[in-house]
Formats: sequence, structure tokens, C-alpha cells
Amino acid sequence: MSQKRFFYCEAAGSVVIYLIATLLHFVYLLSGGSALSILFGAVNESVWEHIKIFAAGYILWAGMELLLCRLPFRKFLCAKVTGLYLLSGLIAGFFYLYTFLIGRSIPAVDMISAFVFVCLAQAVSYRITVTDRDTARFFKEAAMLLLLYFLMFFSFTIFPPKASLFMDPITGGYGIP
Repeated sequence: MSQKRFFYCEAAGSVVIYLIATLLHFVYLLSGGSALSILFGAVNESVWEHIKIFAAGYILWAGMELLLCRLPFRKFLCAKVTGLYLLSGLIAGFFYLYTFLIGRSIPAVDMISAFVFVCLAQAVSYRITVTDRDTARFFKEAAMLLLLYFLMFFSFTIFPPKASLFMDPITGGYGIP
């Protein structure tokens, strides 16, 4: 696949990821709390649940790209894992920084910043994938980090640590209501 075509695929992915995350934000409520929606949808308004829905969209789109594009698998995995951790860190870090500074959250800021962070994660992923550097040498580390992410992804909704990242600011509860 040409770099130009892959670039457009990554750019389109930013919109697709955001739309998937928007759908996943409501899937738990719309499904009546089905088991599958607990794993992929937001079960409350905690920062973790918002990270989870964007991560789910990001991972789903990465899978689609892998099927649609002819990309070097090891390099692509390293790039996507880097983007995934970057996306998660930016969402949490920015939310806590701006809410600390102004004393409250603003939904419009959350939505706009999430889209910007998805675009940044996609841009970083693109650059790592197309670089001439041998990023594939980090494949084992990236695979382990992806496995760790999946373990966190599937366990922290059901067994959330008692930390602010996992607390629903509306109810004060953690995890599934």
C-alpha cells in the first residue's frame, strides 16, 4: 500500500474511531446492560470508561486497517500499541490537568480534546509505520504491552481499583452500577 493511501486511511480512521467511541458510550444503556456491552461500552462516566471506549474504537479500526491494507505486521503492531498508550495517556492527563486548573469538567472540551487526541494517536501511528527505522525490533515488547492493555481493558470495569480514574463523578461509585 502506498504511503499516501495509508495516510488517508489513518485520517479517515480518526473519524471512524470517534464515531465508534460515541456509539460505545451509549451501548451499555441501550442494551440493558448486556455482558458484551459491559466489556466494550461505558458503564459509567469515569475517565477510565471514556478511555476504554476510545481504545475499543482504536483497536477495532486497527484491525480493519490490518485486513484492508498491506502493511508490515510487526511494525504496524508497534505503531498501533504506541498510539494506543498515547491516546489513553492524553485523555487522562489532559482531563485531570484542565479540571484541576478550572475546577470542573466541560463536556464540549472533553469531546473536542478526545477527537484531537485520536488524531494525534493516528498521526503517531502513521509516522512509526512508515518510518525507515527498524521499529519492528520492538515487536515482542509491543505484543506484551498490548496483552497488558487487554488485561486492564477487560478487568478494570468489572474489578475497578478504588482510584479517581475509575470513579464515576456522578454517582461516586466504581465500575458497573
